[in-house]
Amino acid sequence: MIDYDKELNEQQHRVVMEAGGPLLVIAGAGSGKTRTLTFRVARLIESGVRPDNILLATFTNKAARSMLARVNQIIAQDINRLWGGTFHHIAHRILRANSHLLGYERNFTIMDSEDARQLMNACISEAAIDPGADKFPRGDILRDIASLAANTESSCEQVVFGRYPFFFHQMEGIQSVISAYHRRKKALNIMDFDDLLLNCRKLLAEHPEVSQAYAGRFEHVLVDEYQDTNIIQADMVDLLASVHRNLMVVGDDSQSIYSFRGAHFANIMKFPEKYPECRIFKLETNYRSTPEILHLANLSIVNNEQQYHKELKAVRSRGVRPILAPTRNVLQQADFVCQRILELMRDGVDLHDMAVLYRAHYHSMELQMEMTRRGIPFEIRSGIRFFEQAHIKDVTSFMRIVLNPFDELAWRRILGLYPKVGKVTSEKVWMYISRQDKPLAAVLTEAFPKAAHKSAQPGLQSCQNTFRRILEANSAGNNPAEMIDNIMQSGYRELLRQRFTDSISRLEDLDQFILFADKFGSLEEFINQLALLTNMAEEGDADMDSKTDNRVVLSTIHQAKGLEWSAVFIIWCAEGMLPLQRALKEPDGEAEERRLFYVAATRAKDQLYLCYPVFDYTRGMGNLPLSPSRFIRELSPAALRAKDRPYEQWTIDEY
Repeated sequence: MIDYDKELNEQQHRVVMEAGGPLLVIAGAGSGKTRTLTFRVARLIESGVRPDNILLATFTNKAARSMLARVNQIIAQDINRLWGGTFHHIAHRILRANSHLLGYERNFTIMDSEDARQLMNACISEAAIDPGADKFPRGDILRDIASLAANTESSCEQVVFGRYPFFFHQMEGIQSVISAYHRRKKALNIMDFDDLLLNCRKLLAEHPEVSQAYAGRFEHVLVDEYQDTNIIQADMVDLLASVHRNLMVVGDDSQSIYSFRGAHFANIMKFPEKYPECRIFKLETNYRSTPEILHLANLSIVNNEQQYHKELKAVRSRGVRPILAPTRNVLQQADFVCQRILELMRDGVDLHDMAVLYRAHYHSMELQMEMTRRGIPFEIRSGIRFFEQAHIKDVTSFMRIVLNPFDELAWRRILGLYPKVGKVTSEKVWMYISRQDKPLAAVLTEAFPKAAHKSAQPGLQSCQNTFRRILEANSAGNNPAEMIDNIMQSGYRELLRQRFTDSISRLEDLDQFILFADKFGSLEEFINQLALLTNMAEEGDADMDSKTDNRVVLSTIHQAKGLEWSAVFIIWCAEGMLPLQRALKEPDGEAEERRLFYVAATRAKDQLYLCYPVFDYTRGMGNLPLSPSRFIRELSPAALRAKDRPYEQWTIDEY
């Protein structure tokens, strides 16, 4: 017999021992949510519920495996027949047995993202649309539009207008291609990942005999991270729990931060309306953070109007107050973070137990440079190193060619950006360039586009126009910031929008890259500095790989959810950066940004640093003052303390 009194705290115990019915468990950060779920499953089995009558839905296979492994440790019974896994896994199992009812063969296949992209591109070709002729979106962008429309139950028109307004003039073609994509899937007896959820819900909703069979089987349905479910997933859960109505959903409304993926915040907020008889439980005992860190988190999240009020309580003893660290500028912010990391390391904190969190990937640019200079090993969880991203390398390739017209690698990269210019065409064009005494002058002649097949000539003419603009501007002086600006204005901005689903964030990266470049007096100095930084980073990685994985984590807040570190630095805690100005324009934008701040703060176990530059450099206007984030200004002064000099520090009440 399991000693539940010994293993669980009072709040967890009440949830685990509850008989049944609709249950809403609001599990605060670090409150033992997974422990509560696994002991709940164990208690159900111990009380006589067969494992194959239990359904446990999670968001990742890793979470499902972890929970089932922990249940196995708790209870000495075979639980292999328990239905545990992601929503897509569960939907796949149900569809595999019943897909014929929707007009699919039982041997239907599932496309991965690359398969879906290729099929969408085939539909573009069949529609006789030239993607490069009139700025038509590529297959992966159309796939993203179709996916977001499916997961948010929006029309393609709404998605394009909200996320890709620069393609709105192509709406008729977009709808035609996406409709053809859906027809082709059905004809080929294949489904993409979104279809698994959509078709499973359709099957359960339109075939009562199927939904009744599964709902009758599952005596208890448990859902993890319910705040992250979309409308389709919530409907699936309701249908599968419709007979016994023993539905337990666990989540934290204060950590709902994935609306951009289709997560529907209303699911958790309106659960009691959907199930009036539901009982609400709260897990508020936090085992992770010090009282001071939790005090700051509680003071922040209370400002959200739509929420289940809760107050995280620490079991740990007192620690240090979170530190407010304003710095003169972004370079000093990077310097401060690096210096403090080295001090913490000397005090015995492992590098892998420290993290720097930020709202957008480009916020880490200066920090990456400073950590590279100081030889501080780091791991990026929010993507790849800033200067190694595709769009950054594209832009710098143009600049490398201006500096060295015989840079073959840069030429091959640039040529590949343009439509109808593949490897064979690139080879022909490069051979033409390499034979010229003055390649840049040759690029501006009529002979340049004619070096390739007729179908590739429009793309080469676009390349020619870009070089014409940047070379004309460069004749007046080789300012690297102006050169990047000219590259953007002469066609690369449109190329970016056509190539990447996340073009908005990549454009923000390039805006910051221009500001970074403006600090250099010449193109030579700029390119050489980038090369040195990249080589230093590669050498540092090689050294670290041969010795240890002890690295500081750099991550966006979204990627950090569910993780924890001893010391956490949140950088760019300035108005317009956190909250991000762009996000404030979205419905419920401020509230979700505040939830992001809450998630970031609650990742820290022992020490929390809130950093921001007091001044930010802007081209043409110089240094402009920044105000601290509204999420800092709304805190009480007692929640924070200022770091001692040499950095200029103030307490909240001085603003």
